[in-house]
Amino acid sequence: MDKKQTRLRRARQTRLKARELRTNRLSVFRSNAHIYASIFSFDGAQVLVSASTAEADIGSKLTGGHGRGGNTDAAKLVGQRIAEKALQAGIENVAFDRSGYRYHGRVKALAEAAREAGLKF
Repeated sequence: MDKKQTRLRRARQTRLKARELRTNRLSVFRSNAHIYASIFSFDGAQVLVSASTAEADIGSKLTGGHGRGGNTDAAKLVGQRIAEKALQAGIENVAFDRSGYRYHGRVKALAEAAREAGLKF
């Protein structure tokens, strides 16, 4: 098994539990340059809301006006933005899917910012 397969194996149980509970799922993906957050419907059939550092409005708020999407400050902005979009769409409760990543660094910053902005996990 390579690193990606191992990470996805760790993520599988969280996704199955969210489907069993029939709750929408806030999923996080991180790359070296960016961080992405999406809220999926409970069956995983469609993306309800998404936000990332690749978006123009978030990219303009980062230091230097572009780039720097791979740090905790950028993750906080994405967390706030995903919570705003979710609340506008009428989504208040989600299950947090860290996608097999450790709850640490950028993933933790995104989750805490989303909670502070009003999203309930």
